[in-house]
Formats: sequence, structure tokens, C-alpha cells
Amino acid sequence: MTLLLIIFLPIIAAAAIGLGAPARLAALLASGANLFLGLVVALVVALKGDGEMHFESARQLLDSPELTLGFGVDGISATLVLLTVIVTFCAVLVSPARVAGRGEGLYYISSLLIAAGALGAFCATDLFFFYAFHELALIPTFLMIGLHGHGRDRVATAWKITIYLGAGSLVLLAGLIALYASLSPAGGATFDIAKLTELAAGGEVEPGVQAWIFLVLLIGFGTLVSLFPFHSWAAPAYAAAPTPVAMLHAGVLKKFGLYGMMRVAFPMLPEGFREPLWAGGWTPEDILLVLLLGNILYVGLVTISQRYLDRMLGASSVMHMGYAFLGIACLNAAGWGGAVFMMFAHGISIALLFALCGALRGRLDTLEMSRLGGLGARVPVTATLFAFAAFASLGLPGFANFASEITIFFAAFEGALGGDAAGLGGLQVATVLALWGVVISAVYMLRAYRNIFQGELGGDRRPDEVSPLERGVAVLMIAVLLLTGFFPNLILNLVGPALGLPH
Repeated sequence: MTLLLIIFLPIIAAAAIGLGAPARLAALLASGANLFLGLVVALVVALKGDGEMHFESARQLLDSPELTLGFGVDGISATLVLLTVIVTFCAVLVSPARVAGRGEGLYYISSLLIAAGALGAFCATDLFFFYAFHELALIPTFLMIGLHGHGRDRVATAWKITIYLGAGSLVLLAGLIALYASLSPAGGATFDIAKLTELAAGGEVEPGVQAWIFLVLLIGFGTLVSLFPFHSWAAPAYAAAPTPVAMLHAGVLKKFGLYGMMRVAFPMLPEGFREPLWAGGWTPEDILLVLLLGNILYVGLVTISQRYLDRMLGASSVMHMGYAFLGIACLNAAGWGGAVFMMFAHGISIALLFALCGALRGRLDTLEMSRLGGLGARVPVTATLFAFAAFASLGLPGFANFASEITIFFAAFEGALGGDAAGLGGLQVATVLALWGVVISAVYMLRAYRNIFQGELGGDRRPDEVSPLERGVAVLMIAVLLLTGFFPNLILNLVGPALGLPH
């Protein structure tokens, strides 16, 4: 019942707003209640520490094929539920009390439906609803960018993200259908994820077939995560999106593709990742290692070249997805634990940065960094909060981002050396190259801070400090990053049992 409340409470609140309930109040009550329930769910799963599914519920809708509206959480999904409820609550808090144009009802309904879609996808135990809930979250994203977005080209951006993510979803759907069809001869007339995983473990699907299906799923999920070179939709979309949508999509919804790789692609295609796609050819592992380096190195350099703060934050979000893919590519429990921790840390930190970016947008006539400067003297509290957010994003020790990245880096070398340097493989080489991303992150983030808050004050700007409410949201998110950074086992012990790690 608790999990059903978490998933459907935002939908109920959105329906209530549509029927005339006060929009902001309904959204605050729903997101606040969900924050409490999400904390309870995460605490219960952590205390159980058995790696099993909890809070399970299921209602069978069809007999053949077996279609079930089912939900449940283990340590992986509980971590992402916790991320979702934190970011949703903060996104609602920073939403404007009055919305110009098409009214505030649609504004808050869209935010709630994005959250509901993400929660449903993370908790679904049925492959059909796993996909359907994610699609539910995409629709309000397009609407919000087109109707309430920023910039003269917001409508074109809304169409671009619609086409890009629509194409990615279709590729993903093709991969899921191929996966289901390949398992059907083995008795797979079911969409239940656990049952399909059990069937896949029987080795009914040829390794070569697994490799090609895995590649299709990688492209589908990768497009939704903004894996290079399917990433060009992300930075413009986040720059044009209203602040709550940027927080929810970059911080939460983007993690769906990574979660799908861990929940569907790897468990159901266990031999596909390292099986050559053709005789003597590349494996999906080889392709993924090259593409994730594209995220970290190429997109990292693109991030350095950005002139506008919102575009820079959007590109940096794309870049950091490469680290999460690197953790998944480790194919060991430590790497996957680091990847889930990275999803949580990145989700909180990028949502915080977009919240502060939105506050600056509302107080300045431009976000072009070269035209700013010296704001630290005028708004020292805002400057301090942005500094904490920037330090977290670039991976300064003490923040969750550092703990997650270092976990991934160590996991990549787990068992690789054994005292013999010749044991280095493609994963380790990719990791060494990926370390340069830490330097790139420091360059673009510190340069942005210098250009905006240091130096001489540009023009006659007299911006106001962030409001007490915005300040409280930022402090909350910084506290989460510091708490899980200094005590990373708060997350790793939650995730670990689901991955077979000791509690």
C-alpha cells in the first residue's frame, strides 16, 4: 500500500488540480507526503538488508500473455525512489507561486506527472508498465518546454526533444519486443521482469542473438540517457525547460535508461555484453566503452566551450552520465553500486544547480557568463550556495559525487592487475582516460563561478539574494550531498544487498 501511495499520489494530486484544487497547495502536500513515504521505504529496505523485493503488490490484468500491474522495490529502486521524492519536493518548492500565460494548473500537473512516471518506472515489476510509466513522464516534459520554456526557440527545442526521445523510445520498444519474442519459445508468455530474468538464465537465447538485442537496447536506453552520440537533445532541452522540469528531467528521469540497463539488458541478456556482434568483430562492451568516453571527454570539452550558464549545466549533465555508464560497464557489484550512487549524487547536484540557475535567470537580464561578473559582492549567500553546488558537481572530496566516482574508479580495476600490469584491459584503459574528465569538470565549473561571481560587477545590476524558500531548498540538497558524501555507506548499504554485497 505504501508503494502504491508513492506512485499514485502525484497522479491523484494532478487530477485534483485539474478539477480545480489550489495547484501549489495540492502539489506541495503530495510531494511532501511522498518525501516522507520515500524515506520510510528506503529505511525499511535498508534495515531489511536482504536484497529482496519489498512492498510488493500485483494485480493481474491479462492471462495470456501474463500482464500484471505490479510494483516492488529492492535497494537499487529504493535509492532511485528516494532521489525522485527529494528532487520532486524541491522542484515544487522552487516553482513560482504565480505562473503567467497558460495558468499554473498545467505547470504543477506536469511536474507531478513527470514524478509519477519516474516513480512508476523505477518500481514496476512488469516490463510493459516499466516502459509505459516512462512514456507518461515524457509527455508533460514536451508540453512544459513548448508552453513555459525559455528562449525564442523553445518551441523548436520542444519538437527536437520530442523527435529525439520519441525515436529513442521506439528503438527501445523494438529491443524489448525482440527480447520478449526471443524468450517466448522458452515459455516467456509473460511480462513479469523476474520471470523473464529466470527464463533468460536458462540460456535459451543464443549468445549471438543476445549481442544484437543488447546493442538495440543500448541504443534505445542510451538515447534516453543522452549517451554519445545520441546526446544533442539534452543541453538545449534543459536550457529551455522551466526550472522544475530541468530539475526533474536531468536529475531523475534521465536515470531511467541507466536503471533499465541494470534491470533489463544485463540480467536478461547475460552473455550479450561481451559476445562479438560478428566474427572477430566488436562486442557491445567495446562500443559502450568508446561511447562513454565520448560523453566524458568530447562532451566535457564541449561543456568548456559553452557561453551560457544553462547550456553549460545541460552539457555537464550529459558528460557525467559517462561515469555512470563506466560503473555499469565494470560488470561487478562494486561498479554497479558506484553507478547507482552516482545516479543519486548526480541527480541531487544537477537539480540543485538548475534550481540556482533558475533563481539567477529570474534576477538577471542574461545568463551569458562573459557579460556577468562580480555578483559575489552583491549576493554573497547565492554565491556561497552556488560554490557548494559547483564543488559537489566537480567531485570535491566530502560530497557524494566524489564518493560515487571513486567507487567506480576502484571497481574498474577490481581483479584486473593481480600484480601483472599486462592484465590491463579495455575497461582499465577507458578508466584512465576517463580520469581526465575530473580535470575538465574542474575547468568549466570553476571558470563559470569566476565569471559569474568574481571580478568586477558588470553593468548596473543590483540582483536580489535568493529568497528564504530557495535558500532552504539549496541548503537541504547540499546537506543531502554532504551527509551521503561523508557517510557513503548510507547509500551503499542500501544498494549493496541487491547486488550481493555484504550488508
